[in-house]
Amino acid sequence: MKKFVIWALIILFVFLGGYLYWKFSYTYSEGYRSGLLQKFSYKGTLFKTYEGEMILSSVESNRNIALASEKFLFSVPDKEVASSLEKLEGSMIVVHYREKNGSLFWRGETKYLVDSVMVRK
Repeated sequence: MKKFVIWALIILFVFLGGYLYWKFSYTYSEGYRSGLLQKFSYKGTLFKTYEGEMILSSVESNRNIALASEKFLFSVPDKEVASSLEKLEGSMIVVHYREKNGSLFWRGETKYLVDSVMVRK
């Protein structure tokens, strides 16, 4: 019986470790998003994180006003990327993101983690 309990605990820990890796560390998808950086802030009660909001427009008018748009909410774990984004608020940018299967409260509020930014011309 003792041997069975030990093996059951080992299997439980392996599955739990695999689930935690899949949920919080595994990159589900990655890619680029382009749009207007509408909001960028440093917020949180116990754990402060950098959070951003971009407007992704599918149709633009001749006055740079987004006509048909959706919001892209993201988190930024890197302080250097965050300082770049603070300077670009209100600009058209392209960000590279990694989507995780879940979010960790010390890493950000969203599943989308931005790791680089470029100004769109």
